[in-house]
Amino acid sequence: MTFPAGFLWGAATASYQVEGGVTEGGRGPSVWDTFAAADGKVLGGATGAVACDHYHRYPEDIGLLAGLGLNAYRFSVAWPRVMPDGRTTSAAGLAFYDRLVDELLSHDVVPVLTLYHWDLPQALEDAGGWPERDTAARFADYAAVVHAALGDRVQQWTTLNEPFCAAFLGYGSGVHAPGVQDHDTALVAAHHLLLGHGLAMRALAGQARPGHRFSLALNFAPAIPDGDTPAHREAARKFDGIHNRFFLDPVLGRGYPQDVVAGAEHHGGRFAAAVRDGDTDIIAAPIDWLGVNYYAPARVTPLDDPLAPSNCPLPALRGLDVLPARPPLTAFGWEQAPATLTDLLRWIDARSGGLPLVVAENGASFVDEVVDGRVHDTDRVAYFAAHVRAVHDAIRAGVDVRGYFAWSLLDNFEWAMGYTQRFGLVHVDFETQQRTVKDSGRFLGRIAKANALGAAADGVGDARA
Repeated sequence: MTFPAGFLWGAATASYQVEGGVTEGGRGPSVWDTFAAADGKVLGGATGAVACDHYHRYPEDIGLLAGLGLNAYRFSVAWPRVMPDGRTTSAAGLAFYDRLVDELLSHDVVPVLTLYHWDLPQALEDAGGWPERDTAARFADYAAVVHAALGDRVQQWTTLNEPFCAAFLGYGSGVHAPGVQDHDTALVAAHHLLLGHGLAMRALAGQARPGHRFSLALNFAPAIPDGDTPAHREAARKFDGIHNRFFLDPVLGRGYPQDVVAGAEHHGGRFAAAVRDGDTDIIAAPIDWLGVNYYAPARVTPLDDPLAPSNCPLPALRGLDVLPARPPLTAFGWEQAPATLTDLLRWIDARSGGLPLVVAENGASFVDEVVDGRVHDTDRVAYFAAHVRAVHDAIRAGVDVRGYFAWSLLDNFEWAMGYTQRFGLVHVDFETQQRTVKDSGRFLGRIAKANALGAAADGVGDARA
């Protein structure tokens, strides 16, 4: 199963999840520093204050990635490190990413830079955060600053990672920073995140150099109805609308899905008022590729009352419930359904008219142990084999997929779950910061070096070699 020439094989991280060094180099506090410090918000009272200490250990981590044979590293820049107050540039903060990029290039690893992975400067949250329209303008300013500093060496740029999570988990359910619980506020935040993407695209395009590619990364959860009646299909439509189409369609120039907008009217109407003339044109700025983050589908069932509240705490969801995931499950309780990834890539391809795609995140948490200096994570090896095969199936069906990034390079701070979930290709002992490459890392590295998934590579025993 050979992949196209130039295919990107990489691993991804996020700044707050791995960097640590939260008070070093002039970095200001982020919403996640504040959220994690509050009692009961994160399991075990964990914070990202040290995390994987990537701020100091990045040469070792990049060396591990390159040593595996991966050719790309998807990382995010911490806005509060570059602009401690969200507005004023820090030369020391930029210097860290300057060193990071140079280290990547010295190993012939392609830097794939994400500007925002949820760590909003606390100063901007104090001024209203993403529910405030001005935050979108501040994000565009920040994007221009980072691009001016690193655009001579970085060609792959992503504006936002998973605005769904930043908006709906941060301002809707409140399980992520900043912990607000209001669906109408969450919808407004979602619009301003997408508006920030569009404004940043304008700023980046004005500074673009030959070879630069600009993107956005969205997380998708395909809705699978548990029956084939009109009511079941309606339940799937509702979930797909708020989780997937609400973010994808505006980026594709389709505007916000009217069925979703109508379904959200009962929340209070602030979203409709927030969308001004011309906003959807800004959001629809052309992108060069779309990042597709995929972990699991959602199985849905209709309720007898179409207006009954859902057990899924997302805006605009009524008249349906999300069912328990079907085995086999990851340690996070997520369903393993690789064929759904193939279907998803084909669906996005059809809906976007053939927009190039990159699987920007895909991975699984399992219970890992270091035994005699090795981590034999056979479940994760099987997971990657199945999902890489699913990507190849989509390519064979004609989808233009140009890369695959494992989540994550390192075991790290897993947001509200603290340090209880391990997704890494590399095991991290959080007490000693000792790194141990897992079998899954070696397995994915061999696929990357061959640019192919073959029968010999599928064996778990081979992964331990």
